Amino acid sequence: MTAVSEAANATDEAASATEIERLRPHAHEGSGPHGGRYPSIVDAIGHTPLVEIPRLCPNPNVRLYAKLEFLNPTGSVKDRVAKALIEDLERSGRLHPDSIIIEPTSGNTGIALAMIARRKGYRVAVVMPDNVTQERRQLLGLFGAEIIDSPGAKGSNGAVALARYLVQKDDRFVMPDQYGNPANPRAHEETTAEEIIADCPEVDAFVAGLGTGGTLVGVSRRLRRHNPDVRIYAAEPMPGEHVQGLRSLDEGFIPEVFDPSVLDGKFLVTNAESIAALRDLTEREGIFAGVSSGGVIVAAQRVAEQMEHGTIVVLLADGGWKYLSEDIWSRDLASDEVESLNLW
Repeated sequence: MTAVSEAANATDEAASATEIERLRPHAHEGSGPHGGRYPSIVDAIGHTPLVEIPRLCPNPNVRLYAKLEFLNPTGSVKDRVAKALIEDLERSGRLHPDSIIIEPTSGNTGIALAMIARRKGYRVAVVMPDNVTQERRQLLGLFGAEIIDSPGAKGSNGAVALARYLVQKDDRFVMPDQYGNPANPRAHEETTAEEIIADCPEVDAFVAGLGTGGTLVGVSRRLRRHNPDVRIYAAEPMPGEHVQGLRSLDEGFIPEVFDPSVLDGKFLVTNAESIAALRDLTEREGIFAGVSSGGVIVAAQRVAEQMEHGTIVVLLADGGWKYLSEDIWSRDLASDEVESLNLW
């Protein structure tokens, strides 16, 4: 083939690709409103962008969008929940001058609570597994939180048990309880879901990680009022696998806020799959997200493979900065090394 014919073929292919793209159903495109003007950092929580990640979508007839929750002020979706939890404590009159807000967390909720509490003048203690990454401990310290360690081998379930024990022993402790407080899913119903509808009204499926369950429950309530046919899917870790931010229901603790009936399906993911997917997300789409986001991408890809056509929104709960000390983007991860990583 001559250079001229090669160039002509390339031109034809480019034109065909452009025509195919023009004919595809498009969401509302272009930039949204500017970032906004707010009286404080707490008021700036939310308003996160929705971006398409076509290189990670296995089905050319499906559009895959990512809700970038790591662009919240402390770097995770938990800013929304922490704000709602503290406001709920304030409305209920449970906070007193000597009160200490205490919460079990794998890191993100605690960091968000610590930032908001410092801004509002409250004390915070967090109960967390002793094998969380150092970045999380450092952020908690910067925001003035006291850290109470729970056994890392017991994961977030161990942190929940210890926090509830401490609340019973010391009446200064006030626990907002992200696992049982309706303010958790309500925050997502009133903010996260509303933003998705505004930016992507044609959404056919929503995929998020199964943690407290608040995101899935809250978003599903609002999306189904918008579109009763929308499908809701969860990414759940394989039993025994510690995928940061995700929870296996088979481990014995089901958060009170979680309603399994909201799900149309769930996909089990492994730590290795989650790490591979988040590496792809960084390398192919330029998005630097956390480990649970990798697991959610794996689940969303499986959903896309089952669809004839449509639009999926996937929620990426946090960023990769809190995992840099583990070097999971560049080290050679043999299967036995994956299990030793501090990915909580």
